[in-house]
Amino acid sequence: MKTAAVQLYSAHNKSENIRKAKSFVAEAAGGGARLVALPEVFTFRGMIRAEKGVKLSKTFFMERIADEIPGPTIAEFQKLASRHKIFILAGSVYERSADPERAYNTSVLIADDGHILQTYRKIHLFNAQVGDKKYCESDYFLSGQDLQTARVGDFTAGMSVCYDIRFPEMYRDYRQKGVDMFVIPSAFTQTTGEAHWHALVRARAIENVSYVLAPNQAGEDNMGRRCFGHSLIVDPWGEILAEASGDGEEIIYADVVRDVIKERRKILGL
Repeated sequence: MKTAAVQLYSAHNKSENIRKAKSFVAEAAGGGARLVALPEVFTFRGMIRAEKGVKLSKTFFMERIADEIPGPTIAEFQKLASRHKIFILAGSVYERSADPERAYNTSVLIADDGHILQTYRKIHLFNAQVGDKKYCESDYFLSGQDLQTARVGDFTAGMSVCYDIRFPEMYRDYRQKGVDMFVIPSAFTQTTGEAHWHALVRARAIENVSYVLAPNQAGEDNMGRRCFGHSLIVDPWGEILAEASGDGEEIIYADVVRDVIKERRKILGL
């Protein structure tokens, strides 16, 4: 099955981000991909700019940025999936919750007939000080609780988002549930990406003898926070099948093959 990971430079214009993501998905479908994966928070990165005289608050922010699922934003990608007969991983979006000031960071996997296969709410939130930049996802997001899997063609996909990658026990739990492909849409920072991105993505593939699709964000948002790029598709032996650049918007492609998983697991007696 041909897969595609879309690397985006999402900014603070939500409608433009969605337009751009749809264009890349259509291009990847035209390139023969059966599964197209978008990165984390592909609909919005940065801080909203309120109109003059409007007080900016977290409630105001969520009203402008967060979506219902299902809702208008995901519906656009459901239509694309149905039109092109492809699976789409809508990397992650701000999903409205009962808390007016916080959303879920939610990944949505859409089937090739357009229906929603599964939604996954990011479990591990990134609260860190990286250089002079502070990241506190729990200020804007609620933590999810449940692992989620879905059947994509001949594969069982395990869903996760970005910072989850640092918790190997989560992926071991997925492996025990029969997962053989991990999708890890991300907005990995430049600093942590330079140090750990390749090692972590390859480790999750190697430990579980499974494919990994890891579309990442690139570029700097309007708060000065830069993402690492280098989106990856990695095979069950840890080999990098495709890699994006450090700062461009692009699509990378690779074939995933069930027999490769069987062969590698047999070598290791798994």
